[in-house]
Amino acid sequence: MPKKEATNRQNTINAQPRLHQRAPEIQSYGTVSHVLPLDLEEPVRLEMTEQLNLLLADTMTLRDLYKKSHWQVAGPTFYQLHLLFDKHFDEQVEIVDTIAERIQLLGGISLAMAADVAETTRIERPPRGREEVPVQISRLLDAHQIIITHCRTLGQRADELGDDGTNDMVISDVLRTNELQVWFLSEHLAEMPLVLAQDPGMRKAG
Repeated sequence: MPKKEATNRQNTINAQPRLHQRAPEIQSYGTVSHVLPLDLEEPVRLEMTEQLNLLLADTMTLRDLYKKSHWQVAGPTFYQLHLLFDKHFDEQVEIVDTIAERIQLLGGISLAMAADVAETTRIERPPRGREEVPVQISRLLDAHQIIITHCRTLGQRADELGDDGTNDMVISDVLRTNELQVWFLSEHLAEMPLVLAQDPGMRKAG
């Protein structure tokens, strides 16, 4: 009887967590699942996931650049820009998730960790310290330009390869959101009087 009870205890599920587990990867980065009922050939999915990971790395970098700007902004327009930067950050968060899920849907592996993103992004790394508002906005606009240029090229290429889903996502979700954010940012760099309108004759040309 004691032996039978001991056996029963061994067969009982152990509620203790099994920590520090490691195992080989189940799929390597840079590959796609071989068979998926998507009506897209493997070479097409390989090319699209590679390009989407570039777009993802740049978008994650822009997202973080917005949060850095949100925290570190200073000056008379602090309140307005503090809120605007955070709004744009939230919108970029959604884009990041959309791109990453598209990569996974195509059978690929999306970038995820900061070190991998830093190695991949084409956006210039800012200093750790605080910068003036015009510099913050200029950095954000430069980052947007990289993404927008890539979106136009990638959208056209996806259309050529028959990947309508990627084309629609890149143009509808990524490109249009970035274009709108560029508009909101660039207007902050227009030099306009805040209180007293300037005499037209006193304005400098250019």
